[in-house]
Amino acid sequence: MEIEELTERLGPFCRAKLGDPAAEVTSVSLTPGHAGFSYFFDVRTGGATRSFVLRVPPPGVRWEGTADVLRQARVIRALKGTGVPVADVVWSGDDLEWLGTPYSVVARLEGDTLRSEEGEWVTTLTAEQLRPMAQQAVRALATIHRQDWQALVPNDGPPISIEDDVNRWDRFWERAAEPERVALGPEVKRRLLARIPEDPRIGIFHGDFQWTNLFYSRGLELLAVIDWELWGVGATLNDLGWFLTFCDSANWCHEGRVNVPWPSIDELIAMYVEAYGSAPGDVSWYRALAGYKFSIITGLNLSLHRRGKRHDPHWETIAPSAQSLMERSLELLG
Repeated sequence: MEIEELTERLGPFCRAKLGDPAAEVTSVSLTPGHAGFSYFFDVRTGGATRSFVLRVPPPGVRWEGTADVLRQARVIRALKGTGVPVADVVWSGDDLEWLGTPYSVVARLEGDTLRSEEGEWVTTLTAEQLRPMAQQAVRALATIHRQDWQALVPNDGPPISIEDDVNRWDRFWERAAEPERVALGPEVKRRLLARIPEDPRIGIFHGDFQWTNLFYSRGLELLAVIDWELWGVGATLNDLGWFLTFCDSANWCHEGRVNVPWPSIDELIAMYVEAYGSAPGDVSWYRALAGYKFSIITGLNLSLHRRGKRHDPHWETIAPSAQSLMERSLELLG
């Protein structure tokens, strides 16, 4: 949807939802990031300006899976009050009269995520500042994992099995733009399946728990875990492996990536153990799985970009890391 059309649609939507016939949408813009279709918008109402974030499904896709924005709103609402920092869902619904698509709207927060790119504010932060930020992140992650999914989201099971989680990436691997960069995929998959962790912890997982989905105030307080489009019920340590993958410089070789002084992998694991209350198990396996997945995701999204299906030159930048991710996964699996 073009910004002009969305602005026109948001006017009557906001007037109805706010109960203010004089409410006026004053700005609409795309949010930064590389997933989903999200927009910032401001509304002048009652003599003040309120700011929101709108998320809608990508055009031309079924409203299910990662495109099911109502499912995302559901888990955010379920986690509110549990100790997990999440944004406030203001409105969500599938009443198509307003936007022609399902929608989820949350209150916009003041601050930013941490993007490891030149010119971003994370590059100004020291190791001493990042350590307590990491502790907040890991505590939030452990709190997510301790929740009783059957009490909070009982209709979102059954849990995804680990074997299925490994096997389901086959169809995406075959569609990579540069097959040579993911050529190690079959061997990584073989080793993953040969070393399946026993008795994995089962619960709610975020699915994309990394610094760019952690929203901090400029006072360095974690305000919300955002972007829940990949959440599910299954092995919760998927999240820990994913988070550690984005903190491990050995995974990344593309140009323009800034070496941020995150806490070490061992420190982060120790933080998680302390926050959760027990040792997590075979963390290396989950790190290897995360690297395998993100390598395949990179190849797929690069293909979509080059074929004009989903414009995002970001994937051109990080494409070289698809191979180093696979190589690191093999190292972790021994």
